This record gives sequence, C-alpha cells and structure tokens, in this order.
Amino acid sequence: MFVATAIASDKLSAADLSTLADALRQDGQAVDRPVWIDEGRAADIGFTGDATVARAAIEGLVAGIDVVVQPAANRVKKLLVADMDSTMITIECIDELADYAGIKAQIADVTERAMRGELVFEEALEARVALLKGLPETVIDTCYRERVRIMPGALSLVRTLRAKGGRAVLVSGGFTVFADRVAAEIGFDRAVSNTLNIADGLLAGTVAKPIVGAATKQQVLAEEQQQLGLIDALTLAIGDGANDIPMIQQAGLGVAYHAKPKTAAAAMACVNHGDLTAVLYAMGIPSRDWVA
Repeated sequence: MFVATAIASDKLSAADLSTLADALRQDGQAVDRPVWIDEGRAADIGFTGDATVARAAIEGLVAGIDVVVQPAANRVKKLLVADMDSTMITIECIDELADYAGIKAQIADVTERAMRGELVFEEALEARVALLKGLPETVIDTCYRERVRIMPGALSLVRTLRAKGGRAVLVSGGFTVFADRVAAEIGFDRAVSNTLNIADGLLAGTVAKPIVGAATKQQVLAEEQQQLGLIDALTLAIGDGANDIPMIQQAGLGVAYHAKPKTAAAAMACVNHGDLTAVLYAMGIPSRDWVA
C-alpha cells in the first residue's frame, strides 16, 4: 500500500485531488478516496500498484502542488539528517562571507557549480575558503546577525519530529561558526560541519581536515541509524545540492528541497513549491499537531 500526499503552497482543491486520482487510475493504480490532512492545504491519496509509475504520472501534474509518493507504513520518521545552507537556512553562508570581502560574485559562481555537481565539492570548498584569507573574524558574527535567516518551516519540522520521539542531526559542508548556532536555534540534537581555521583574529584561508562532504553526510546518517537501531524506512534526509545525494538516496525518505536538477533527479521526493512544513504533511502530520 502506498500513499501520494498532495501539498499546496497556496490552495489545494477537491478538483486538484480529482485530477491526481484520475491520473493514478489511468496508469493502472487502484485508488482510494482522498483524505484531507489539512483541508485546502494537504491530502493523502492511498493506492496500490507501482509507486515509481505513480510518481511519474502525478509529480508536477498540478501547478503549485508538491506530491510525495511513498509506502503508507512508517511515515513518521525517527531520524532526520539535514543539510544547512539553502535548506535549513535561506542563504549560502560562504557566499555571504564573500560579500563582506567584495568577492561574492566570484565565489557564488563556484558555489553554484559545486552544488550542481559540476565540481568536486572538497576542492571547490578549499578554493573558495582560500579567497577569504585575511577577512576579520568579527565578520562572522556580523554575517550571522545580518544575513542568516531560518528557512520557513524548519522550526516546526525539527521540533515536531523531536516531540514525537525522533532525533535530528544537521550535517553541513559549511562551517561550525554558523552550523552550531543554527542547530541550537532550530533545535537539532547534533551538528556536524567544517571548521574554518583562524589566526590572530583573521581567517587563515584554510579549512580543517577531513572536510565534511558527501561521504561524511552519508556516514553520519548510517552511524546515527545504527545507534538508534532503526530500519531504513524510519530515516529521513533533506538537502538541495549534489553533495547531499548519497544521504538522500540512502534514507528511507530522501527529499530534494528546492534542489539543483541533479539532486532532484536522485531523490525519492521533491519539494519545489512549499516550505519545510511540506515534509510534515508528507509524514501525515496535520498542522494542529505541529510544534512551533
């Protein structure tokens, strides 16, 4: 048994649900009557058949509607591993640091290419950090205060999952000077990220080894899952860049959040329109049960 969860960024109508259900039937699925999670915002359509075929038939079918197709069992996850930049916060921290150095355009181009999977992440990170050499350490606090904004829905997602007995881990290819604060502000249990080397109050232009990249993210997911004794189906990973692909593919539910094309293609589910509360709807949790 599978469930297709339709999630609106604005308004979900009965006609939208009918369109999705009809498309599933036309592809040979045995479809149940839609059930509202939150009327006008999100609903489940249960079905039996082929989940891969179903996803291809209805994902992107209705404008402004995200659809998550998954097994009906074990929807409420017990482990979340999430990326930070452009996922749990609205910015790429290294790009914003570069702005204070007057080289944002130069660094942002490399960031974009790395996130699209066109560059080796670790090499691209070292090259970008080298360009920040000599930037005053005090800029970090200024950047956090002026630029870092929590992604809409992040607080509700993490705090609701934890209230239901889950564990949440932030794993970032960014830097501890941002990730540790973001994790504390949102409510993560743990944060794993890279350390910027600083000397005499200035950025040294280097990052401590080993670098947290795609392999580390996947490893953290595997280790946390093993420690908690969870089956794959109870794990959730969310990210937007190419370095998130291994953990997204390994998780029971891997979500590409407003992601780069390569990441979206690799994920089990994509959130392209809504905010992070879409993941709560994907778990079948109505807004009255969210912790904000």
